[in-house]
Amino acid sequence: MKVVVGLSGGVDSSVTAYLLQQQGHEVVALFMRNWNDASVTLEDECPWIEDSNDALMVAQKLGIPFQVIDMSELYKERIVDYMFDEYQKGRTPNPDVLCNREVKFDVFMKTAMSLGADKVATGHYAQVNSTFDENGKEIFHLLAGKDNNKDQSYFLCQLSQDQLSKALFPIGELTKPQVREIAKEIGLVTADKKDSQGLCFIGKVSLPQFLQQQLVPKEGEIVEIFKDSPLFSVEKPEFSSKEEELEFLSQKIHYKKADGKVIGKHQGAQFFTIGQSKGLGIGGHKESCFIISRDMENNIIFVGEGHSSPGLHKKALKIDNSELHWVRDDLKLENGKSMEVMARFRYRQALQKAVLYQFENALYVEFEEPQSAIAEGQFAAWYLDEELIGSGVIA
Repeated sequence: MKVVVGLSGGVDSSVTAYLLQQQGHEVVALFMRNWNDASVTLEDECPWIEDSNDALMVAQKLGIPFQVIDMSELYKERIVDYMFDEYQKGRTPNPDVLCNREVKFDVFMKTAMSLGADKVATGHYAQVNSTFDENGKEIFHLLAGKDNNKDQSYFLCQLSQDQLSKALFPIGELTKPQVREIAKEIGLVTADKKDSQGLCFIGKVSLPQFLQQQLVPKEGEIVEIFKDSPLFSVEKPEFSSKEEELEFLSQKIHYKKADGKVIGKHQGAQFFTIGQSKGLGIGGHKESCFIISRDMENNIIFVGEGHSSPGLHKKALKIDNSELHWVRDDLKLENGKSMEVMARFRYRQALQKAVLYQFENALYVEFEEPQSAIAEGQFAAWYLDEELIGSGVIA
């Protein structure tokens, strides 16, 4: 079988290529060049050059063909522009999820197939297998990686059955220490290389600095909403339906400046996100202050003190049907139906007990326990046991 590996210059994709080679596959390495602008990186050099050199050295060590493909224009159009637009609207995008859906498992996969590949492999800590239904149709299952600390199935939550049918994740059944051990044993240059902490498409980048390339700073006020605010003690109305109740539980509170006290200044609401506490420059509190809401129109950030601030927690979230995606089409909920699942809306967040409710215009996720810092624009993903079966963008 001919397999094209997305060789990124990191240890995970390097070991992926090696394992496939050991399994007897014909392996070809493709390196994606995604970004050309060094002005927003934290080092002087553009990180793709270093990564590309490391990827080339791994390919040479393994004796496999290596090619660089330039995807920077596509990234700008599909990921970067989307990111800027979402932050401008006061939403919190996840570029890594988009990167997998729009680039790695779309354009990159199509490029690999045009080179005669049967499958595409990446260094994700996730697993894929398949079973057949009673009609003989093959169903692909996206499973969590064996390493709980590194499980990356969440980042793949927007993939389709067709994309999964062509995907391989060879390190998904290993732990990170095992991957590094293999790399050391065979003498790969990436064995001790640190994991990238940056954005998926740029690398070592400062997000505020990156956003300031296009979003103009504008001074605004930080308003503290206190725990005893009457806004938090609004009596729960009587509901005529479950849908009405879920709509109420998932709605955000619309704060006004008069609801609290001005305690500081900021340089633009678009540079911050719900749940953020760093970079606010607020002192004089026993506990850290967290962003509980943003008024984009008036450029106001609202904060609450402490992890227990009532403005930080919600019991439910809403996903419009247009933003709903089922990895498992066969499990898609019909209107009026519900399903018990485990769910998360952030990478590395512990899975939470929840119930999905499908209605005509939207799907709601109601959690057993109130959740902290649910932000519009994030992806919520839900699982049955170890299998990720669906996801959607939070409204």
